[in-house]
Amino acid sequence: MKHDKYTLSLIIQRYAPEKGAFRSVYEVTVSGIMRMTDVFRTINAEQDPTLAWRSSCEHAQCGSCTLVINREPVLSCKLLVEKAVEHFKTATLRISPLPGAPVLRDLVVDFRFFEQMIKDSHPWLINPAPLPADGDEYRLPPEELAKYEEATRCINCFTCRSGCPTQNQLSFGPNLIMQNYLRLLDPRESAKKERLAYLFDERGLPRCRTGRFCSIRCPKDIPVSEFLAEAKSYRGGALTLTEK
Repeated sequence: MKHDKYTLSLIIQRYAPEKGAFRSVYEVTVSGIMRMTDVFRTINAEQDPTLAWRSSCEHAQCGSCTLVINREPVLSCKLLVEKAVEHFKTATLRISPLPGAPVLRDLVVDFRFFEQMIKDSHPWLINPAPLPADGDEYRLPPEELAKYEEATRCINCFTCRSGCPTQNQLSFGPNLIMQNYLRLLDPRESAKKERLAYLFDERGLPRCRTGRFCSIRCPKDIPVSEFLAEAKSYRGGALTLTEK
């Protein structure tokens, strides 16, 4: 049964350059329809203005508010209080910053680390093929375009990478592998060998054990694991294509 008000106990892992790592515990009574970002604002306004956290769009489109609650990566702007209590079956929430990037302060990580990973994955056409002779555009069947559009809803929040037990500090992450696979399928991309080298690097597909954590954790409900499974089975055909 849902209630209008919830009393949460937040155990927050914090960090300050001048102090190091420490924890703070906050008890706060809030509305069930408040988002976790609203809870942090309440703490800032009523208890501790020094608690640092990050958000930007507040519409689950930028990924900047990603953090970990009770060992699960989530978008804090999307998660309602009542949904958090229902999902975790407790009003005690242990909160920590997103792993994999340097922590600047409290729940704020240095997203420049992830931005560099995105750039290194070359999410653009590396070597665009010339336009087809019979027109000024490439045409895709509707079902292929639908698949492409589904994957491009990814916001690079890195919840899939953080929620997967097979990933580590050096892993590319399911999101970047999926996007690289899309470029491999793109009829405009002629740099097939470079895409395959990225996909089958030891930091890429070989780390995937098809546990589906990436699909389960994705806040945009993208079937990431299905794209990764396709990418694994595509290797032989792609090698034949590039060797011609």
